[in-house]
Amino acid sequence: MSTRQGGEDVPVRRIDRILAAIALGLMLLSVVCFLSIMIGTASGMSQPDFGSGVWPIVTVVVYVAPILAFVCLMTVVIMAFVRRSRANKGR
Repeated sequence: MSTRQGGEDVPVRRIDRILAAIALGLMLLSVVCFLSIMIGTASGMSQPDFGSGVWPIVTVVVYVAPILAFVCLMTVVIMAFVRRSRANKGR
């Protein structure tokens, strides 16, 4: 049985909220870029067409943004575990 009281939870810091929002934004950006590539392909663009203009950046975002979002989320989780561990040591 735990001896913790119900209202003694560790507060969420601003950096946690910022990192979570960044992760969400990166995932949304990745989905939008993926959908734009799908729409471009469906509208008749061929492979060489994606090599000019803004399309190379859109393609890179699809590959890089989910990885960065995952790193942000793992950072939030690890920071939360460390913070809870330090809070429980003091009791």
